[in-house]
Amino acid sequence: MKLFALCMVAAAMGLPGAVRADTRPAPAIDREALSHPMDGLTPDEMKRFQHGRSLVRQSWVVAPAGDGEVSGLGPLYNRLACISCHAKNGRGGAPGEPQQRMQSMLVRLSVPGQGPHGGPRPHPVYGDQLNEEGVPGVPGEGRAQIRWVGTKVRLAGGEVVELRRPSVAFTDLAYGPLGPVRFSLRVSPHIAGLGLLETVPEATLVDLANSAKPDGVRGAVNRVWDQQAQASVIGRFGLKANAPTLRQQIAGAFLGDMGITSDLFPTENCTPAQRACRDAVSGGHPELSTQGLDDVEFYLAHLLPPMRRDADQPAVRRGEALFAQSGCAVCHRPALQGGAHPRYARLAGQTVAAYTDLLLHDMGASLADGRTDFLANGRQWRTPPLWGLGLLTAINENTGYLHDGRARTPEEAILWHAGEALPARKRYAGLPKESRQALLAFLQSL
Repeated sequence: MKLFALCMVAAAMGLPGAVRADTRPAPAIDREALSHPMDGLTPDEMKRFQHGRSLVRQSWVVAPAGDGEVSGLGPLYNRLACISCHAKNGRGGAPGEPQQRMQSMLVRLSVPGQGPHGGPRPHPVYGDQLNEEGVPGVPGEGRAQIRWVGTKVRLAGGEVVELRRPSVAFTDLAYGPLGPVRFSLRVSPHIAGLGLLETVPEATLVDLANSAKPDGVRGAVNRVWDQQAQASVIGRFGLKANAPTLRQQIAGAFLGDMGITSDLFPTENCTPAQRACRDAVSGGHPELSTQGLDDVEFYLAHLLPPMRRDADQPAVRRGEALFAQSGCAVCHRPALQGGAHPRYARLAGQTVAAYTDLLLHDMGASLADGRTDFLANGRQWRTPPLWGLGLLTAINENTGYLHDGRARTPEEAILWHAGEALPARKRYAGLPKESRQALLAFLQSL
């Protein structure tokens, strides 16, 4: 009860045990809930926002056909458009059966050792991502099929929750066997509020990593390669905090997911063994213009961050206190203070109520992918922001939680937590059912 009382004091004082809800009216909970621009954009800024939105929503075509602005798909790719994985700017999910195709997830690949600048070492034939599709004349690389293996967890009061984990098989490999490979399934996250994450000062992240924490929680920054600055910096984007900036995250997704080159990544995603890929026609040099990349970055940076709802409901307030009492808020920090933004002054100095510390944490063997990524080891993941969690089921038909979509509900996601999060998971599992429901109601308010 002493910790519970401290959390209630933190809530009253506005400290990181609770965060005050935004007093502005929240957008309607519908499929457009994560698609609204921030308030106050000028007419010129709205034009940039709308142009960036159009590039996110449009399907790219094979060069040299079609509109030159969206020409240059592939030669190898996963999807035709950003919204194919981020429908309505929301989150993806995993296939339910082996015969179902991956619609909003992908498979990262690497082999032992380090690649350039300390990152993952790409597979010598298949590169750093399995591209299932190819333009005419270029064979797609293959398929990943998922089968689900079930297990059960018993909660306080006798309630049983069935969990699942993926088992992956690679089929139809067009360029020979994979051989020894490290792979990681990745479900697409929602993409609203990203601009504010870039305002959290590096010094804040270092201080958070170095600060004393309860329950054996540690937390570490990842140091990654900034392609534009040509320097090693702290990462904050991506599931392992393996991207330093929103711009690089966007450019990397265009190249990896759609085979679209940019000024940051001007080389097509073909390996030396993939001759047909290397001989395919390009859509330009680069295929995504610098202005296009600028405007996609502007669009994603200025999407309205998800806003709290029902924060004053008794069950939600009780759940918020239990969230802190259980230890969840040690990593899922309710708010961080933003500083300057490197490109957009409008974003500076805001409270970033994202429910993350942007740090890497060891999540235990059950969630490990065994794949290193710069300083992140195979058991570490960046704390995912929780804002927008309660909107996802209204936006996307198939929503999966955790990095690989194994969790079908937020509760399942909690019950997979281990490693540094094991004490918090045990506290949740030991709560009476009514208290667990209150905590889940709080998560639905985010």
